[in-house]
Amino acid sequence: MFPQAMKSAKSVYRSEKLTKYPSMRHALEINHLTKKIGKTTLLHDIHLLIGKGEVFGFLGPNGAGKTTTMKCILGIMSQTQGEVKILSGSIDDIKIRSRIGFMPENTYLYKYLTGDEFLDFNGAFYGLTGKNLEKRKSIVLEKVGLSYARGKRLHTYSKGMLQRIGLAQAILHDPEFIFLDEPMSGLDPVGRKMVKDLMLELKSQGKTLFFNTHILSDVEAICDRFAIIAKGHIVADMKVSHLEKPIEDFFMECIMRVQ
Repeated sequence: MFPQAMKSAKSVYRSEKLTKYPSMRHALEINHLTKKIGKTTLLHDIHLLIGKGEVFGFLGPNGAGKTTTMKCILGIMSQTQGEVKILSGSIDDIKIRSRIGFMPENTYLYKYLTGDEFLDFNGAFYGLTGKNLEKRKSIVLEKVGLSYARGKRLHTYSKGMLQRIGLAQAILHDPEFIFLDEPMSGLDPVGRKMVKDLMLELKSQGKTLFFNTHILSDVEAICDRFAIIAKGHIVADMKVSHLEKPIEDFFMECIMRVQ
């Protein structure tokens, strides 16, 4: 049953792939990405193509391979085989890395630092200093609604506030390609609205966004395109505008094919 399901799912993927951006440069190209640990294959021959300026949602149930894929793209985890080209170069190139922002699902925070000091710490990695750093800190703190808490220590922040300071560090250096792993996790309705509006603002500035999520409504509201991963296989890759049914129904159909 599984091979037949994959054949059906791949037809969705291929039909989209043939018509994607024939004359457009790509922010991300992934070919034959495979990740194995011992005898276990976590990712199976992943192919993805993401256009510059696109908001791309990467959907899947828990344990499907979303975070593993992102870590391989960003060089945090080495792939077993395959090629990843990002911003027309390699993630190993420090100049390429300087153009990328990343918010992990669980941001590692030095909780004895204030929000302001945390951004100072992260800004140093990108050579931000002096007035330029102060200006960028003020901008990103306002965008994530934490200007009032910049002098408070992180151990006093709520879960949603920690999520938002993690987002602030991801965009501090004004990157052109931003990776967000579960950016809505732990946010209340006000925080979710703020983050969604910020993502749309970043898109309007020509930024490219790749975000992992299991919140289907966010994909419909924000994304140009999305892919679904299940058990390490891409089972759909398409434009949101091409959906012919509610995304919840489409998602469940794709997932059930590989059960």
